[in-house]
Amino acid sequence: MAFRIKGSHIAALVIAGAVLGWMGTGDVVIGGQENSENAVLPPAERQSNDETAFKVRYVSVQPEIRPETLLVRGRTEADKVVSVRAETAGTLEKRLVAKGDRVKTGDLVCQLDPGVREAAVARATAALDQAIFDHDGAVELRKKGFTSETRVKALKALLDGATATLAEAKRELSYTDILATADGVVQDPVSEIGDNLSIGGVCITLINADPMMFVGQVSERRVGAIEVGDPAQVTLVSGETVGGAIRYISPSADAATRTFLVEIELPNPDNRLRDGITASAQIQLEGAEAYRVKPSWLTLDDNGDIGVRTINADNSVAFQKLNIIAHTPDTMWVTGLTPDTRVITVGQDYVISGQTVEPVAADMAAQNMKAEKNS
Repeated sequence: MAFRIKGSHIAALVIAGAVLGWMGTGDVVIGGQENSENAVLPPAERQSNDETAFKVRYVSVQPEIRPETLLVRGRTEADKVVSVRAETAGTLEKRLVAKGDRVKTGDLVCQLDPGVREAAVARATAALDQAIFDHDGAVELRKKGFTSETRVKALKALLDGATATLAEAKRELSYTDILATADGVVQDPVSEIGDNLSIGGVCITLINADPMMFVGQVSERRVGAIEVGDPAQVTLVSGETVGGAIRYISPSADAATRTFLVEIELPNPDNRLRDGITASAQIQLEGAEAYRVKPSWLTLDDNGDIGVRTINADNSVAFQKLNIIAHTPDTMWVTGLTPDTRVITVGQDYVISGQTVEPVAADMAAQNMKAEKNS
C-alpha cells in the first residue's frame, strides 16, 4: 500500500520552514529580564530618554481649618437628688404624696404623730400667761413702792424664759409637718406609714431633672482644649440627641484614671430625659490648620515613608513625607505641606524624584478631556 502525503502536511512543513528561517536571521527578544538587550525599560527611564517630558496631573493644595470633635462617654445624671428628712423623731402618721408625684418647695409631704408635743405647747402657754401676770403685777407694785426693783427684774427673767419655752414647744410641734425642701418628683426611697423616723430619717426623696446633667471623664491630654460654656451635643443610647453646654470641669484629676470630671447641662423642661442613661457627648474643639488630600494621591518612597510626589518651581519632581492626623471615607487630613504646593494626582507612580515633568492642572486636564469628547 503506497504512502500518501496529504496537502495539509505539506503546508505545515512549508510554514515551519519559513518560521525557522525568519528566526535564524533576526534577534531573540527575552522579555522580563532586566539584562536583556531588548528588554522594556521602566516608564521613568523610558521617559528620561525621550525628548518630551512626561505629563502628570496636579492640584495646588491650600490649608484648611480642620474641624475637631472630642468624644466623651458617660451617663445622664439628675441635677438634684434631695432627701426630705425629719427634723424630729416620731412615727409617720401620714404621707401625702406617692412615687411619681411632682411637688414644689414648701408643700406638705409627711406628717408625724404629734405625741406629747401639743401638751407641751399647752403647758408652755400656761406658764407664759402666769409669767406675764406676775411680771405685770410686780411692775404695778413697784410703782406704788410695795416691791423692789430686784423682784421686778427677776420676774422679767421668768417671763422671757417662759416666752422662749413656748416658742421652742411650738417649733418642736411644727417639725411634725415635714415640708418639701426642693422642687422635684418623688422617687425611692420613701417611708411608709407607721415607720419610726429618727431625727434625719428620710421621709421621701425628690429628683429634679431640669436641667439634666451629662457626666463624663476627659483625659488629661485633652482637658486643656475645653472650657466652661463650650457647646456640646449629647446622644443618648436610645438615639436621641440633645444640645447643651459645659457647666463644670473638675480642677483635679481622678487619682486612679488620671481623667477629669466634666458636667454638661442639658435643658429638660418636659422631663423626657431620665437619670442614669448611657450617653456620649461630642464637644466641638477649636480647629487647626491641615491639608485635605485623597488616598489615591499617596505613594511610598524608597524608605517606605508615606507621602505625595510634588512639583517644584522648575517642574522637577520631589517627594514630600506626610503626617496623617485624621481620615474620612473619602479624604485624609495631613500635615507636612505648604500653601500652593503642587501635588501630583495622576502619574505619581511613573516618575521619580528629580525628574522633569510636564505638569497639567487638574481643571485644565478636565477641560481637555471634555473638548476631545466633543470633537
